[in-house]
Amino acid sequence: QVQLVESGGGLVQAGGSLRLSCAASGRSFSNYVMGWIRQAPGKEREFVAAITWSGANTYYRDSVKGRFTISRDNGKNTVYLQMNSLKPEDTAVYYCTAKRYNNNLNDVDAYNYWGQGTQVTVSS
Repeated sequence: QVQLVESGGGLVQAGGSLRLSCAASGRSFSNYVMGWIRQAPGKEREFVAAITWSGANTYYRDSVKGRFTISRDNGKNTVYLQMNSLKPEDTAVYYCTAKRYNNNLNDVDAYNYWGQGTQVTVSS
């Protein structure tokens, strides 16, 4: 098992930046694929970004490519999402998530460990 706690959400103006952090428990953090998934009001959850065990590979949904960067520090059991050039459509609750295997990384249903979420609101 892994326990996840997000932080860093808040209110920011369009064009601004925000960095989300996710602290993970456990002795085997490096054995988990880590992802960020978001859910806007009235919308289904959607994949944002993922990073593989070692951090060698990252994946993003098209709408955030070039703006968001996912990274991980296995020594600190922490994953980050740096969000730049934020847009109002990025407004959502952002969840830190984890899964065991390096496949189906853009499938929200493949992630079976979830944090409580942190609210990101981007004003125009």
